[in-house]
Amino acid sequence: MVLKVFFPSCCSSAESGILVGRWISEQSSAVILAVVHFPFIPVQVKQYLSQVQQVTKVNVSVLGSWNNSKQEKDESLSEFLEDLGTIFSHDPWIQISKEGDSKFWNCSTLQKQPNNHREEEIILVYYDQRKVMLSHLHPPLDTAASTDSKAEDASKLSAIFDTVAKSKVLFMTDKYDDGPIKMTHWQSDGVEASIIVELMKQASVPACMLLTFLLSLISGACNSRVLKFWPLSFLWSKLSTCEQLGHRLQHLQVISSNKRAQNQPQLMRKANIFVSLLIDVALGILLMSWLYRKNRIGHLADTLIPVADHIAEELQDLLQWLMGAPAGLKMNRALDQVLGRFFLYHIHLWISYIHLMSPFIEMILWYVGLSACLGLTVALCILSDIIALLTFHIYCFYVYGARLYCLKIYGLSSLWRLFRGKKWNVLRQRVDSCSYDLDQLFIGTLLFTILLFLLPTTALYYLVFTLLRLLVVIVQGLIHLLVDLIDSLPLYSIILRFCRSYRLAAGVKFRVLEQQDGKPLRLLMQINPLSYGSVVQTYRLPTYSCYPKDSWTSLCKKLFLGELIYPWKHKGEKQD
Repeated sequence: MVLKVFFPSCCSSAESGILVGRWISEQSSAVILAVVHFPFIPVQVKQYLSQVQQVTKVNVSVLGSWNNSKQEKDESLSEFLEDLGTIFSHDPWIQISKEGDSKFWNCSTLQKQPNNHREEEIILVYYDQRKVMLSHLHPPLDTAASTDSKAEDASKLSAIFDTVAKSKVLFMTDKYDDGPIKMTHWQSDGVEASIIVELMKQASVPACMLLTFLLSLISGACNSRVLKFWPLSFLWSKLSTCEQLGHRLQHLQVISSNKRAQNQPQLMRKANIFVSLLIDVALGILLMSWLYRKNRIGHLADTLIPVADHIAEELQDLLQWLMGAPAGLKMNRALDQVLGRFFLYHIHLWISYIHLMSPFIEMILWYVGLSACLGLTVALCILSDIIALLTFHIYCFYVYGARLYCLKIYGLSSLWRLFRGKKWNVLRQRVDSCSYDLDQLFIGTLLFTILLFLLPTTALYYLVFTLLRLLVVIVQGLIHLLVDLIDSLPLYSIILRFCRSYRLAAGVKFRVLEQQDGKPLRLLMQINPLSYGSVVQTYRLPTYSCYPKDSWTSLCKKLFLGELIYPWKHKGEKQD
């Protein structure tokens, strides 16, 4: 039988005393938490450990004795420490002794049951108590690929980590306390604390109360009936800026909530949201300071109108090319002229609208630049909305071309079923056989011929404007990818992984220190940090998606059939 003793490295130089910890019978393991020094009264030790058990819900008890004889071996002290096993009823009674500066320790057990005389092989495992207490052991991410043995090892390690983490009350006493019990643990030289952190905790209480009050007012205004009327409801559902503001409002509510985090994931989520908001606002302020320096907003407004005119001229040249013989293709001249003039008239209306708004563009950009103080993501969403408004005519061209093309595709497919003696059953959602008379077949043939010969002209306009629409969608998609990256990236977890990697533990590794016949095997337990990819995968924040995620097959099918891709409609679904 192998008995594992987890001994804190901070207690290796402690004075002689008794070992306090938890016995895990399922693993035959003893987790040493502290060393109680002489002199002490056994009754007071038992009372103190019972109080610790009530608070921590951990079965803490006296597991054995610790003998640190810096000089020659003291037989009387050894016998006294061995006799303590009769006072503290624990089986087995663990005896660890360190002689002088020797690297090899003696470790033995006393069995109180007379029938239990099995020889036990003892493994002494050193661990850093501070790192183990502050770290959080993560289970394997790929549970399907992990074997049963790995899951069992993870549960065993979790029991050890939980024992040290839940015994935080035991570590709040140091050698400067006036209590009757003196112990050695990782905080025995002084409780670790920070004055700055304590002051921030005290200052955060009124700040959170004020922020909660303001957020309740804003939430009440957002949920009021005023925003449910048109056109405010239309703007709230169409503009990505409103979606981002609502998303950040939820983040502020999570941060300012008075409800304490119940576990490690909730605490990390709050910290990640806070750091994400802080960095987002800092980047937004930097962008705002750059925009208002050297009259960059004025230069941007002066550049915007010529760029819009240039795009409109390019579209007019493209339409003139389509109205002729594009790439040598022979189009239906009547339909070609009608579509071309229709789209040219829309471009003329768009140019007139842009020039009508030109005196106010600089003022609009000036006020829009102030919104960058709300965060870089808000500024990027405003940029996406501005692109959508400036390319609204392209969206209209795409919708007209897609609807016309879709009408002809579905008309041709319906008439093709007519030739085969089939029809679409709307009630049963299937194709059934049907008999047609001669007049119906004649009219169907005429309509099929007309739609078939008009299809190339319509398809060419649909193809051109679909490519333009896809170009705008790609630009907006890149902007929203950057917004989602800032919103969902767990920056606090990444910084914590970089600065204090032991806080995010994926497992442990053991390094052999010394091994000698007749002496217990000495191992050093070291924490394996979580990889950066696993950190992002575990603590990634939920975000929203402005567009639904279509597969390539579904997207190609929509393009072929003329269905609208990424139309302007409300998409407020959350994506994890």
